[in-house]
Amino acid sequence: MIKREAYMSRIRPFVGNELIKVLTGLRRSGKSVMLELIQGELLEQGISESQFIKFNFENMKNSKLRTAEALHKEVTRRIANAEGKAYLFFDEIQEVDEWERCVNSFRVEFDCDIYITGSNAKLLSGELATYLAGRYVEFIIYPFSYAEFLELYTSTFPDITKQETFTRYLVTGGMPYLNNLRYEETPIQIYLQDLFNSVVLKDIVKRNGVRDVDLLERIIAYVFAGVGTTFSAASISKYFKGEQRIAAPETVMNYIGYCVDAYLFHQVRRQDLQGKKLLTVNEKYYVADHGIREAVFGGNMKDINLILENVVYMEALRRGYKITVGKTGAQEIDFICEKKTDKLYIQVCYLLASEDTIAREFGVYDSTRDHFPKYVLSLDEFDMSRDGIKHRNIREFLLASNWE
Repeated sequence: MIKREAYMSRIRPFVGNELIKVLTGLRRSGKSVMLELIQGELLEQGISESQFIKFNFENMKNSKLRTAEALHKEVTRRIANAEGKAYLFFDEIQEVDEWERCVNSFRVEFDCDIYITGSNAKLLSGELATYLAGRYVEFIIYPFSYAEFLELYTSTFPDITKQETFTRYLVTGGMPYLNNLRYEETPIQIYLQDLFNSVVLKDIVKRNGVRDVDLLERIIAYVFAGVGTTFSAASISKYFKGEQRIAAPETVMNYIGYCVDAYLFHQVRRQDLQGKKLLTVNEKYYVADHGIREAVFGGNMKDINLILENVVYMEALRRGYKITVGKTGAQEIDFICEKKTDKLYIQVCYLLASEDTIAREFGVYDSTRDHFPKYVLSLDEFDMSRDGIKHRNIREFLLASNWE
């Protein structure tokens, strides 16, 4: 099991205090394992396992506890029989009706430390969430980074090179369970297709009452095909009209929004660097795990430019950056990454294979005159930095501890 220290270092300062720790993210991205890692650290601190009260609400044996009243009654019974502070772990809490009421009640009634997980970005945005306003801290758990994948993959296959490992990562993605399948191609494809179907059925269709599942699947396929390219709901609607399929722009945006809420996609807005404002049209979307794209849609290596961009975007998210696409005249900078007072620019390409490519990728910064770091990333092995713009190999950039 990987320690996932990047997440633990953020969670650790809140362990033991009254704030509810909320772990959200794509289904099977490792939230349950994070609960186990937290429990492991508590045990190392001398906390007794008898103080843990744990429920996974996707387990059928807990189906009778999927109401606020039933869960409150059961937890109250268990806490009465426990000694010392109670540590409550609720996995996939969204399966419990009005869960916010009972979780807030536990916080008020008992000496306890509460951890919950859920697979929807709107987990804490509903009317009932006012019970918890200002009383929780949220952590988004993403699939494995390249560094995490490399650590686990090389422990299984110690003789493989970094280049071979990165190629494997581009195809399989970073879902944690793949190591249990020893990264074998057919089982991986079956598992990721099953995961995709589970996300679509449970976290999108069922949760949002989607009626036109065929249209939803077509929209998802459209976004998969155009990962990292700008488009609008109107352009998708027009495309489907050409395919003899009616899809109103409002419906398209709603369905994409459901996918974003389920963490299947991530939306990136565009920023006009000259006008200093966010643009409201033609966003970009990236997929949470490119391995799912390969299993469901295929073509990751054929679309390697898009996949490399996707990998870099997800790594920036893991590192806590707020990300926009930079529009500068007729050109676009792939990513503007901001965190507190830090800022950096990133341009991603496959290879700097010609002078025209080099001029295009470095030239996008010509009108950006500030002092913040500017990067061009590619799979080239040689440093081609110029004019104060830093060139880095993508693999090494992903593994770097500091991007500043």
